[in-house]
Amino acid sequence: MEGIIEIRGLTRRFGPVTAVDHLDLSVARGEIFGLVGPDGAGKTTTLRMLCGLMTPSEGSALVAGHDVARDAQAVKDQIGYMAQRFGLYQDLTVEENMVFYADLFGIDQAERQGLTAQLLRMTRMEPFRGRQAGRLSGGMKQKLALMCTLLHHPQILLLDEPTNGVDPVSRRDFWAILYQLLKDGITIFMTTAYLDEAERCNRVGLMHKGKLIRCSPPEEMKSQAHAATLEEAFISAIRSVEGLVRA
Repeated sequence: MEGIIEIRGLTRRFGPVTAVDHLDLSVARGEIFGLVGPDGAGKTTTLRMLCGLMTPSEGSALVAGHDVARDAQAVKDQIGYMAQRFGLYQDLTVEENMVFYADLFGIDQAERQGLTAQLLRMTRMEPFRGRQAGRLSGGMKQKLALMCTLLHHPQILLLDEPTNGVDPVSRRDFWAILYQLLKDGITIFMTTAYLDEAERCNRVGLMHKGKLIRCSPPEEMKSQAHAATLEEAFISAIRSVEGLVRA
C-alpha cells in the first residue's frame, strides 16, 4: 500500500557536501515516524525538502500525493510544519498569535472561534490565552506553535525536534497531544534528539551522514542489535556502518 509520504532517491547537495544522500522511505497514513541521528545527519534538510521549502538536488518525494518539487503549494496546503524556531510573535498574546495565523490560512471568523476553543482545551492552554508569547515557558511556547500549525486542519504534521530544550513534564504533555492527534487520523513525521522519545514512535529511521542506515519499529531495531535500549542499537548501527566504510 502506498504511503502518505513516498520518498525515492531524495538527495540534497550543498556544493561538495551531500546533506541527504539518496533517501528511500515510505510513511503510512496515521503513523508516527521518528527520524533520529546526530547533528549534521540530514534530518532538518529532509524535512525542509518535504515541506517544499528546499528543492531536491536529485530524486523525488510525494507528500499526500503531491510532488514536493513541482507542486509545493499543494503540499503546503496538506501539511503543518513546525520548525525548531517557530515564528511566534513575542509581543502578541496566545490568542492574538492564533488569530494572526488563522488570518494567514484564510480561516473565516465562524470556524476560527470554535477551532481556537477546541485547541486551547486540547492543550490545556485556556488559562493562558491572554498571556504574551514572550512570557510563556518553553513547553507552553511549543504548545502554542503546535496550535498555530494545526489551525488549517493538516493531514500531516512535520515536526523538527519539537521538544528540544523542553522540560520533562512539558515533553510528556506534548506527547499526550501527539497521541490524541494520531487518534484523529493525523500522520506525524518528526525528528527528535531524544532516543527515549523515538521509542514511542511506530517506526524509527536512523540517519548518519545523510544516509538512512536503519528503519524499523523500535522493538525490532533493539532485538536485531541485541540491545536493551534504542541508544545502544543506534550506536551499534553507526559502528557497523563505519566499520564497513573503513574496510
